[in-house]
Order: sequence, then structure tokens, then C-alpha cells
Amino acid sequence: MEIALMADDKKKELMIQFCIAYAGILSKHNLCATGATARLISEATGLTIEPYLGGIQGGGEQVFARISCDEIDLVIYFRDPQSAEESLDFSRICDVHNIPYATNLAGAEVLILALQRGDLDWRYNVRPSKRR
Repeated sequence: MEIALMADDKKKELMIQFCIAYAGILSKHNLCATGATARLISEATGLTIEPYLGGIQGGGEQVFARISCDEIDLVIYFRDPQSAEESLDFSRICDVHNIPYATNLAGAEVLILALQRGDLDWRYNVRPSKRR
């Protein structure tokens, strides 16, 4: 599976802790993340992550484009609900392309455990060229 990981500045530590906790599951999949998030996760966990540009430099747009091209299977984006920053409408694009999407720890844990159980294997039917 292709998993995109993103976190607003105030949520980066939460993302790092999440990735430490679930490194065993995440290590079995292809990961990508925006700028500092990719670097911080990689340094903390040793996971291999395809880095994109920083969020402010267009990294979010890179992820958005990959979702639009059906190249992402799961999105975990820990957003800061208090942030005034404008963000791309990831919920809409994930809905359009039927991509599982979590914006908080509870949802991310549900999705990551579903991924481990094989509950998201239906994504391989959407993109048969990406079979395990």
C-alpha cells in the first residue's frame, strides 16, 4: 500500500509517536510524507519514507496530485484544528477517489489496525498493478 503521512506543526510530535508505535506495520508499506514530517519520522523510526517538499513549499499539492492520480491508498493527516492556515481539501479529494483518510489519532489507529488485518486489501482491486 502507498501511505501518505502529513502533520501540521503542532501535530508533528503526535505523528512521530504514532509512527514509533506502529513502525512494524508501516515498515511493510510504501510511505511518503511532506518535508519536515518525513525527516522527523525517518530519524525517529528508521522507516524509509519518500520525502516531498515542505507543506508551505508545495508538498501538500504533491500528495494531492498523487491522490488525484490514484497513486495513494491511505492518508493520515494530523491536522491542527486551531490552525488558521489554509489547507487543501484532502477530505474532498479522498472522498472523490474513495481513499481511507484519518485526521486524528483515533481514526489513524483504526485504519492502521485495519491495514494490518488486511481489511484494506480491496485497494489492490482498485489498482491491480500494485499487488503485494
